[in-house]
Amino acid sequence: MLQKLLEPTPVPPSVKANRVATGSALYNEILDFYYDEAEMLDNLRLGEWADLITPDIEYNAPMRHTKSTAHFAETYSRNVQHLHENHGSLMMRVKRITDTKSAWGEDPPSRVKRLVTNVRVYTTDKANEFKVDNYLLLTRSRFDFDYFDLIPCSRHDILRREGDTLKLARREILLDQVVIGTPNLGLIL
Repeated sequence: MLQKLLEPTPVPPSVKANRVATGSALYNEILDFYYDEAEMLDNLRLGEWADLITPDIEYNAPMRHTKSTAHFAETYSRNVQHLHENHGSLMMRVKRITDTKSAWGEDPPSRVKRLVTNVRVYTTDKANEFKVDNYLLLTRSRFDFDYFDLIPCSRHDILRREGDTLKLARREILLDQVVIGTPNLGLIL
């Protein structure tokens, strides 16, 4: 029973016949959403970012395992996760960084760049929702260290149109690494 509670709602499939054309007005609007989101997060404008998420958001990063080629489909365990967030827990993350002095893991803040690429947009069965597959490479530098962390991942999102605005309703983050080298995942991916 507990395992079922921890399992996120499945992300709908990416149906090639439902792909939105690159360069179309809708595609460009969604691409702008991702560029604006990355800029907000990179510059700690977390209050603005919080306005981009829906009250029913699911935000997950399942655990990755090393498997043989024959078992590649079993690479991710969706009932064991690095992150299993909802609106309330995401708002606590935002408030902890912006409104408290207890976010020692991010004070002073990391210097971060989110590079969003390979954006593919699909229509879904719901007229106001779009499935978006994209890659993210997050670079992170801390203190005066001469090295930085690289966190590559794929993201499978659901964007929902609410009025004239696009909002993030679901995000599944598939990290490339089995062992994450960064000391904490206090960042929003």
